[in-house]
Amino acid sequence: MRRRAVVLVANSAAPYSRGLRVARSLVEAGFEVEIAATTGGGQPVEERDGEVLTRRYHASGRWARWTQPHQGPPSIARKVVIRGFRVLGRLIPQLRPFPAPTLDTIRKVLLWPLPVRGWWTTLQRELPPADLYHACGILTLPAALELAAAARRQGRPARVIYDVIDVILDSNNYKRVPAPMLAFYRWKERRWVRRADAIVTVNDPIADHLVRIWRLRTRPTVLLNCQPRWTKPAHPPDHIRKATGIPPERRIVLFLGRLGRERGLEEAEEAVLRLDDAALVMLGFGPWAERLREVDRQPRYAGHHYTLPPVHPDDVPAWTASADVSILAVPANSLNQQLSTPNKFWESLTAGTPVVLGRDLEVMRAIVEADRLGAIADPSDPDDLARALREVLDQPAPDYAGMRKRCLLVTAERYNWETAVKPYLVLVQALVPSAFRSTEPEPAPAVSARRRRPAQPPE
Repeated sequence: MRRRAVVLVANSAAPYSRGLRVARSLVEAGFEVEIAATTGGGQPVEERDGEVLTRRYHASGRWARWTQPHQGPPSIARKVVIRGFRVLGRLIPQLRPFPAPTLDTIRKVLLWPLPVRGWWTTLQRELPPADLYHACGILTLPAALELAAAARRQGRPARVIYDVIDVILDSNNYKRVPAPMLAFYRWKERRWVRRADAIVTVNDPIADHLVRIWRLRTRPTVLLNCQPRWTKPAHPPDHIRKATGIPPERRIVLFLGRLGRERGLEEAEEAVLRLDDAALVMLGFGPWAERLREVDRQPRYAGHHYTLPPVHPDDVPAWTASADVSILAVPANSLNQQLSTPNKFWESLTAGTPVVLGRDLEVMRAIVEADRLGAIADPSDPDDLARALREVLDQPAPDYAGMRKRCLLVTAERYNWETAVKPYLVLVQALVPSAFRSTEPEPAPAVSARRRRPAQPPE
């Protein structure tokens, strides 16, 4: 019987590129694969990418009404919690600047993560059982654990891999959370981690960080967020110029990915205006998309500022290759950002497009500086960003061509999905050996022989 794998994604997977790459690799390894995502964004309930089925599940049950933030009238429970919060404020200085919690805050703390619990309910009722659950991020892990427990009761091996796609509790999203609440979240996360059969993450520094904070005996398997190898066509299409009408002599500075706050977009806008003749093109989605389209029409930015919708991950390299440089001017004001290696970074290098990078993005900076794949700048200073852009764009033509060639070379040889996925597939083979097509087995990392004992226990 063909083994079944589910990749859990707490978004609408329209598509989610890492989840899609994992799913495709599992199909090649012999699994039947479903991506279980959330509804939203007008996406169909089901769609297929080759043998990969993406199915989107709505929120239901008692938690469905809290998929969005909800306020309610005062209650006895709320009054008790407020009184307790005030007492804690006298004992714990970190809580004193914070007002008494709303009912919404109380729910978010005790039932964290609350907005996805309605989705979890539907998954437990409607998602067919599987032999492997790949949980992308903390919002999917508790659901994967419960689904696996139910599948084991039906006689399946039902292993859970927790994919730490970011260190979310060390991100800006939790920067203002009071210390005691954050400690409670960390305690809940550690409990879930103990129940997972294996852990993977996106780069080595995050793996080292997880070993420290969770006291892991076995280091997480690193599955870099690299793109599949891409061969530049002899005559690559000039997608961006065709979509925008940018003239051939104007250089293109590209921003890829989510359009929102703390992405360095405003600084990038100003930096590009300081160049002799360049245009900033944003290719992506997010809450700032409409605002940025309004900037497109402002006289100051006319002809130098363009906002385009996202394209399918398979098409990103060809679009990125038509830019002259990519910019990642993200302010590294959290540990999560400092250690990040997002898709947009690998997508740029895979396409042979040099990058201008914020100076405190330490993991990406080390990669860029090791092979001179771009330039480094202060992301908060448009003048310094413009200086770094000129360093890339105004270098002699042979040097610029050499930089692009090095980007292509390092991704073809080292930083590509085909290479990065191998340790992950070895791990999966150890967890669910009967799923793999008949090939010569490779040495596998140690995993627990007991079903309920994790391969990577914290203590």
